Amino acid sequence: MDPQEIDNIELKYLELKDYQELKETMISSYSTMPDTYWKEHHIESLIAKFKEGQAVIKINGEIAGVALSIIVDYDTFADNHTYKEITQNYTFDSHTNDGDVLYGIDVFIKPEYRGLRLGRRLYDYRKELAEKLNLKGIVFGGRIPNYHKYAKELTPKAYIEKVKHKEIHDPVLNFQISNDFHPARILRGYLEGDEASNEFAVLLEWDNIYYEKPSKK
Repeated sequence: MDPQEIDNIELKYLELKDYQELKETMISSYSTMPDTYWKEHHIESLIAKFKEGQAVIKINGEIAGVALSIIVDYDTFADNHTYKEITQNYTFDSHTNDGDVLYGIDVFIKPEYRGLRLGRRLYDYRKELAEKLNLKGIVFGGRIPNYHKYAKELTPKAYIEKVKHKEIHDPVLNFQISNDFHPARILRGYLEGDEASNEFAVLLEWDNIYYEKPSKK
């Protein structure tokens, strides 16, 4: 989209009435996984549990980008968790207001709105939210959608090193690293059906330097 055609851009909380448009946005964003979209009851559950965590950017009144998040008590999960485990089988019952980490469930930008730095804006919103809620940081499993092209000759670890040194371009991982997220470990079998990543993901972390440990009093 030509930036000159933008009359209005706003970041808001996602509402259930946005669902049909969100579904269409997700299908167009994940063209390699066309059947991967949240059902209405998933979105309803996320909004009910944690309204502030569900952000949407609208351009000229139309959904351009979405970021979905929950708060988890991170120590209750193994470092090698899967997406299914962290979401408690996609129910989001793992969300707790008493948790210490903001866990990123999803971020997607509609193809025609890419290149407008909307992803960065959504990530900045998440960082501000983590600071406001005094959370230790943000964590999520990042897909590596170009990995399947190199899987025969490179381990996921070697692939990530080459992406970090700009020898290989991976649109998702490059973007995360440029937004101050650091790769912490490889997650095996993270997202069922993510063939482009060979079901591997990179656990990415951002630390909130303003986090204050609650006193025992």
